[in-house]
Amino acid sequence: MLRSVFLSVFMVIVTGRGSSLQYSSDMCNWKGSGLTHESHKKDVEQVYLRCSEGSVEWLYPTGALIVNLRPNTFTSSSQHFTVCIKLFTGSKGANIYLEKTGELKLLVKDGDSQPPKVHCFSLDQGGLFIEATPQLDISRKITGFQYELISQRTLSDLHAVSDPCRPCSDTEVLLAVCISDFVVKGSISEVATDAELQESIINISVDKLYRQKTKIFQPSSEGHGWEGHIKTPLECGVKAGSGDFLFTGRMHFGEPRLGCAPRYRDFQRIYQEAKNKGLNPCDIITD
Repeated sequence: MLRSVFLSVFMVIVTGRGSSLQYSSDMCNWKGSGLTHESHKKDVEQVYLRCSEGSVEWLYPTGALIVNLRPNTFTSSSQHFTVCIKLFTGSKGANIYLEKTGELKLLVKDGDSQPPKVHCFSLDQGGLFIEATPQLDISRKITGFQYELISQRTLSDLHAVSDPCRPCSDTEVLLAVCISDFVVKGSISEVATDAELQESIINISVDKLYRQKTKIFQPSSEGHGWEGHIKTPLECGVKAGSGDFLFTGRMHFGEPRLGCAPRYRDFQRIYQEAKNKGLNPCDIITD
C-alpha cells in the first residue's frame, strides 16, 4: 500500500510498501532513518524538496531514496538550473546515482567522500537515486550531503562552479560585477595550499569594497583597507604577485569561491567600453 504524507504545498514524502520511515523535514532539509525498515524489504522513499539550498541526511540507510529537487520559484522549466551536492565528511552507506526514466548513472560511489568533493549536474538530467549498499552492520552508517540549485542564466555563478579556471569573457565580467556575492578591488598578498582538498586559499588585501553579502573581508589589522581570503581549485595555479585585480565570486556551501577576477585595468577598459555603448548591465564607480 502506498502512503502519502503532505507536509506542505511544496513537499511530499511518499513511503512505499507500508514501512514507516522516521524523518524530520521542511521545504529545504530532510533527515530520516532506515532502522524501521524490515530487512527483507527494499523500500524506495520519495523525497521532494523545493529550495535553493539545504541538506539530506539518511541515518542507517537501507533500501533506497529518490530525492527530487526543485527551485523555490514558480517556473515550470527545470532545464535552466544546475544542482551541486557536497557530501558530508565521512558520508557512507549508499551509492548516489542520477536517475531519469529508469536509467541510472553513478554520481558518487559509497565511501568516496574523502576529501568532500562537489558534484554538479543539470536538473533536467534527472533526480537523485540513493541506494543503500549491503552492510553487515548499518549502525554507524550515515549518508548525507548539502545541495545547492544554481540558475544557469547566472553566468558568473556557473563559471565559478563548472569551469573555475577558465578566464571570464567580457560579458561574464560585467555580469559578475552586478550579481556576485562579493566584489572587491585588491591584490593577492599570499596563496596557501590545502593539499587534502586540492584547493588554493587566496589571501586578499582589499583597497575598495564594492559589495559583500557576508563578512568575508574584515577591516585590516594595519588600520587601512580590508583583508580576507577566498578559495579556488589548486589546478587553477593562482600565485601571489603584484598588481590590482577586481575579485568577484559567490558563497558556495558556506565558503567564498573565486569567480571572475580580471586585472583592474582590464576591468576599467571593459566597463568603459560597455558604458559608452550603453551595454553595461549595472553602474559601478571606477577609479
